Amino acid sequence: MTARQTHILVVDDDREIREALGKVLRKKGYEVELREDGRDALARLQAGSFSLILLDLKMPGLGGMEVLREVKRRFPQTEVVILTGHGTIEQAVEAMKEGAYDFITKPVSRLNLERVVTRALEHHSLLGENRALREQLKGLREQGKVIGSSPAMRCTLDLVAQVAPSSATILILGESGTGKEVIAEAIHSLSPRASKPLLKVNCAALPETLLESELFGYEKGAFTGALSRKEGRFEIAHGGTLFLDEIGDLSPTTQVKLLRVLQEGEFERVGGTRTIKVDVRLVAATHRDLLQAVQEGKFREDLYYRINVITIQIPPLRERREEGGYPFARPLFPGDL
Repeated sequence: MTARQTHILVVDDDREIREALGKVLRKKGYEVELREDGRDALARLQAGSFSLILLDLKMPGLGGMEVLREVKRRFPQTEVVILTGHGTIEQAVEAMKEGAYDFITKPVSRLNLERVVTRALEHHSLLGENRALREQLKGLREQGKVIGSSPAMRCTLDLVAQVAPSSATILILGESGTGKEVIAEAIHSLSPRASKPLLKVNCAALPETLLESELFGYEKGAFTGALSRKEGRFEIAHGGTLFLDEIGDLSPTTQVKLLRVLQEGEFERVGGTRTIKVDVRLVAATHRDLLQAVQEGKFREDLYYRINVITIQIPPLRERREEGGYPFARPLFPGDL
């Protein structure tokens, strides 16, 4: 699907904002229509299809959440990106649980807008492939290539197949030994990024200074012993997937730097000044209660919402006795499909 064939609907009661968004998107080659209220937007959707809707959360009359629910009921394959102010981020995350692809905070950054729109449209084009992958994963289970016979594990595998084709950040929760890393491997293997790198970092295994260097790399002379430049895991994983295990153990400083990568897709190496752009899908895992950590001030709330876009809860082994105590015989790989 070319940009000229892609139709985007911008819905915002603020004239300046919607016209500014329309101008940026038209310059990228998209077909764009503007609407100022929710009812008008739904009427326009009824008359013609759109690949993507940029939808303001707070509007007079029919609010963004109501419009979102109606769009997902009547036009389920249309992607929705929420526009929200900083004071309503929690509501924007709730909207994502209702089916929105992502959210953008105001004032809108042009680069962030283009990045989110590109990813949302990629996700839109992958919906058909998503359905095919679910059928393939079902076939693997039936052939005995994946041990996941318990009802709880079958639900987990169905969710893996559903979310794998997107670029959304995923948080895997589960007790130690339940197979969080295997689930991360399956997500990568079933994604369009399968031909690109999958890198893994255990956040609990490295002290803060080493972890920062491992994730973001460093320049020559950045510290004693830095005899040459080193690329970090984010840089090496460009185009692919980065799995951060035990993300609940990140220090406050590293949390800030990780948040920037997720929001802006950029960072600097330790000791460096050049900004590096990356396209990396983040899959995180933890056995900790992150929400409690947020309440205790040990984990950033904004980072929590960024990594908790999609949650996969792995059932404990005691609830999967049909599987003989193992989450999988082995992980899924592209060659299986």
